[in-house]
Amino acid sequence: MTGMMRYLAMAALVAMMGLGLAACEDDPGPAEEAGQNIDEAMEDAGEGIEEMGESLEESAEGSSGGY
Repeated sequence: MTGMMRYLAMAALVAMMGLGLAACEDDPGPAEEAGQNIDEAMEDAGEGIEEMGESLEESAEGSSGGY
């Protein structure tokens, strides 16, 4: 009986791995595309904020010489 249980467990594991691989498609679904769009938007916003901070820093350095 132990051999049969081991065989069934291995068969279930192989089936689950096969289903997992089948779920990994190259064509992203709508949720994956939405997530990618959000990631890109957040990255663009972060870069914009960083550029704005650098611009403010440069402006502050340029105006501090007059005091």
